[in-house]
Parts: sequence; C-alpha cells; structure tokens
Amino acid sequence: MKGRAVNSTDGESLPGRAGKAGALSVRMRASPYWVSLLVPILLTAALGWLDEATSWEISWFMFYALPIVLAVWWSGVGGGMLVAIFSGGVWWVANRYSNPYTTQMGYAWAMLNREFYFFVLVFAVHAVRSKQEADEAHIQMLEERRQLELDIIRVSEHEQQRIGQDLHDGLCQQLAAIGCAVHALTEDLQAQGVAAAQDAALVVESVQQAVADARDLARGIFPVHVDDSGFSVALKELAGNTSRLTGVAIVIEESGEIQIDSPKVAMHLYRIAQEAVANAVRHGGAREIVITMSRCGDVLEMRLEDNGTGMAADKAAMGRGMGLRTMRYRAQSVGASFEIMPGKAGGTCVRCRLKLSPQSGAAA
Repeated sequence: MKGRAVNSTDGESLPGRAGKAGALSVRMRASPYWVSLLVPILLTAALGWLDEATSWEISWFMFYALPIVLAVWWSGVGGGMLVAIFSGGVWWVANRYSNPYTTQMGYAWAMLNREFYFFVLVFAVHAVRSKQEADEAHIQMLEERRQLELDIIRVSEHEQQRIGQDLHDGLCQQLAAIGCAVHALTEDLQAQGVAAAQDAALVVESVQQAVADARDLARGIFPVHVDDSGFSVALKELAGNTSRLTGVAIVIEESGEIQIDSPKVAMHLYRIAQEAVANAVRHGGAREIVITMSRCGDVLEMRLEDNGTGMAADKAAMGRGMGLRTMRYRAQSVGASFEIMPGKAGGTCVRCRLKLSPQSGAAA
C-alpha cells in the first residue's frame, strides 16, 4: 500500500500534467507552508478517529502513508517529517487502549517501528519528487536547446534571404547599369575608331560575367520561389551551377509529380540538398551525384548519392560537423527523417523522408 500511495501521487500531481490533481499540486506548492500541511494533518486526524473507532482488530496503519506522501509532495521533506511525527502520535493515541501489548515498553517500541517506516517513506517520496523535478528540468532544457537551434537556423535563413534579395535588387542592378553604360561607351569608341574600344568591349564582357555570377550567388542564397514548381526549378539550378563551376556531373531523377506548397518546407529541403552536394564535392571528392526525388503515397523521399570516397570511419566525428548538424536540425524542423549511410557505389547516401498531406503535397 505504501508503494501505491507514492505512485498515485507521482503520476497525478506534477505541474504540467493533465487533470485537476496536477493543478491542485501546483496551487499547494505555491500556497503558504501551513496551508499545504493543513490537508495532510486533517486527513491524519480522520484516520486516527477511524483507527480508534474500529479498535485493534482493523488496522489503518498503511493508510497513514497517504497524508505523509501528500505532505512531502506539497511541502518537501520538512513538512513530511512533521506529518510523519504527527501520524505516529495519532496512531499512539488511537490504539492506546485497544492494543494487545502487555507492557508500555512493547507498545512504545511498536510506535518507534512505525515512525521508522514513516521516515523511510518520507525520504523515498522525496527521492521520487527530486527525480521527477530533475527529469522535468532536463526535458525543459532539451526543449529550450532545440528551440534555440531552430531559432538560429531561422535567423540564419532570414539573413540569407535578405542578403540574396539585396544582391538581386541592389548589386545586380547596379552592375547591369554599369554594363549598359560601358556598352554604350564601347559603341561610341568604335564609332570614333578609337583603339581603346576593344578594351572597353572586354570590360563589358567582364561586367556581364560579374552580373551572371552575382545572380547565381543570389539564387544560391535565396533560391526557392513560392510557386508549386519552385523546388524542382531550384534543384535544377543548383545542379547546373554546381556542374558548371566544379565539373561534377549532377543528375536529377524525379518519379511522379513532386509539388511542395509550403515555402518553408521547400527551403529547408533545398538547403539539405545544397549542403549534401557541397559535402560530396568538397570532402568526398565525388565526380558524379544523383539526386532522386520520389513520392510514394503521402511520403516524399529525397535521396542524394555520390561516387566519392564515402563516409568517414569515425561516424561520431562526422556527427560533430556543423553542416551535418544543420541538415539534421532542418529535417527535424519540418518533421522529416534524416539519414546518412554508405552509398551503393561506395560513396555516401543522404536520405530525407517527409510525410505530406495526400491532397496538397504540403507538409502534414
């Protein structure tokens, strides 16, 4: 019975738990000290009255555990000790005439034994309460840490979008205007037959190349459009730009109709693909990367396989990489699973699976 009393309080009176008992526990812990002890003391007195009324034939000893558990849970060890001492005194008074002991020494020894069990119960309940409070604090810390990580990713994404928008609307436009001005100057020099016209033409080509590079950079930072086909278009641009700059062959395979209505989900999936491609090129030495997009029912799967050097032998060391952690956080933030495993061709395979709503293709 003592164990059942502890468990019943444990399961129903913690802050944050559903039900009236949880709310009562919160109120009791926030109330003045004497208020939190009033109910256990009154309950102990009621048990003493029942104990005396039913005499020694019916023992109520095990039920004294309930007010002690409540006192410890609401008031701590000090309150539990007070109620335990009070319970021993009530038991002594309630059974002083009906006990079977022939000597007062025997009866006193029986009471001391009961007090000992009461004290053991106090420290046992306190240990349970301390363990649960520590678990709650640990869970809260993990939740705050995860929220902080998501906030960092969100802020980083916002800054990347802002920089990409500034590049597209600011620097690209200025470079384009400079290119037009230099082009007009080149035409004037050519009309005048000035030898410097050829140099001006080279400047025009350099400016045009700078505009193209700036636009590619802006698309890399802020790539995904809001329309349904934006994700597929962004992946194709990523593959084309990476192939052009690095010489790595990137193949995109799509099976079925792939639509992602949520810009947030599309952006996170694109960033995962972007980081995986960058890792395969920089660290894996891959010469070919295959990006597969498939949908089976309401599950969207994105798989990236390369023919590089493969995974590091120390997987724990890989897990500490900022890029890998960021990919995992991005997947978690949209409710997707994320796995890294050896590829079939000896390289690395990155797989991300996301559950979509059957109708719209948005994240479920």
